[in-house]
Amino acid sequence: MKPGNRLNTMLSTVLNLAAKRLKDEKMLVCDANLFFCEEVFLCFSKKGRLKLSEIIATYLVHGEKNLEKKAEEIALGLTVGSWTNLPELEQSQLRKHKGRVVSTEGLTEEQSLIHIAYPAINFSDDIPAILTTVFGKLSLDGKIKLLDLQFKDELKNKFPGPRFGIGGLREKLGIYNRPLLMSIFKGVLGKDLNFLTEQLKQQALGGVDFVKDDEILFENELTPFEKRIVAGNKILQEVYEQTGHRTLYAVNLTGRTSQLKDKARKAMELGADLLLFNVFAYGLDVLQELREDDQIALPLMAHPAVSGALTSSAFYGFSHSLLLGKLLRLAGADLSLFPSPYGTVALEKSSAISIAEELTKKDTIKNSFPVPSAGIHPGLVPLLIRDFGIDSVINAGGGVHGHPNGARGGGLAFRQAIEVNLQGKTLVEGAEMYPELKTALQLWGNAEVSV
Repeated sequence: MKPGNRLNTMLSTVLNLAAKRLKDEKMLVCDANLFFCEEVFLCFSKKGRLKLSEIIATYLVHGEKNLEKKAEEIALGLTVGSWTNLPELEQSQLRKHKGRVVSTEGLTEEQSLIHIAYPAINFSDDIPAILTTVFGKLSLDGKIKLLDLQFKDELKNKFPGPRFGIGGLREKLGIYNRPLLMSIFKGVLGKDLNFLTEQLKQQALGGVDFVKDDEILFENELTPFEKRIVAGNKILQEVYEQTGHRTLYAVNLTGRTSQLKDKARKAMELGADLLLFNVFAYGLDVLQELREDDQIALPLMAHPAVSGALTSSAFYGFSHSLLLGKLLRLAGADLSLFPSPYGTVALEKSSAISIAEELTKKDTIKNSFPVPSAGIHPGLVPLLIRDFGIDSVINAGGGVHGHPNGARGGGLAFRQAIEVNLQGKTLVEGAEMYPELKTALQLWGNAEVSV
């Protein structure tokens, strides 16, 4: 072999080993020269700056007089612990693990933002490790709220995202040009299977697209999990044959964590349409485990129960957009329920819209349906469509069941409100054509807006 060819072969081998090491170390591989050091391979851009795979956390802090000092304390405290007092050799060894202050920003006299970058080499590729790194003990340290996490694509793509997403659910239903409509069971605790299936039938006859269990409907003798699925399938198939409209039923997956996968697999075998899941009572990683199991290839509907304890404070916890939007989408939720800005458990409008934006914005993973909920009635349809668009699910309980003509009448009123609004007509105009809508507006009122 000629000396030049031998040298090229050696260089190729070194570069391949370096690229593998970089991948193992969770570093970004870029088109650059690679240099071998005793502790780490470095990948330099044209400007000669080190590029590491990292996650950037944004925090809202209150009453900090020395913002830069606080930021540096966070960056060090959640990574290497200390820095200036370390020997030079130890600094060299730990540099790749050190948190980095990206920037600080004063908002008001009392509120400020801090952005910290955490090297991905510090944590494993899972949400529990990430949250513990960026907000573990820090969440106990006074008035500080985690607003956002910025994932580089390399790290983001380690998470599954929704299996079906908006497009997949629309395909299941064959509906592409309007918001979807969902209703929920009401008053089924202590009632038998006949009561539940009759209520399901009436909602389906009203033209709703999804019917979900009440999140507090757990395993019980009167309406056991497996029998709900079988009976629900039978009723919904009958309605489909009668009307040509397909309604999907989201059954509540509950029980001990160790039992969930087996229970979900059984649901799949029995022909379940979707799974409702109280994700924040269990944890985001449990949702991800369900999503990644190919024997549980069902859409996952995330309920926000318990999340209020984590998001409601202006000073502590997580932002709504991060917890109910970005992280749920990464973990695999196909639909995310959250309080609407208009109902009985109203969420601030900007927060509700920020959730929907995180769920639907273009990304490397599939998007998820935003489901604004609570206190929704047909008269609010124009507001819902204006604020959340057609790629959303309108979810109602009392607004369907409380209709004087029953759940069927309530469902029809919603479908009629959606139809006339998308035609550019007012609900008052629609009420002249549809008696169910007219009755609903007389009962609950209406909110007219221009689309």
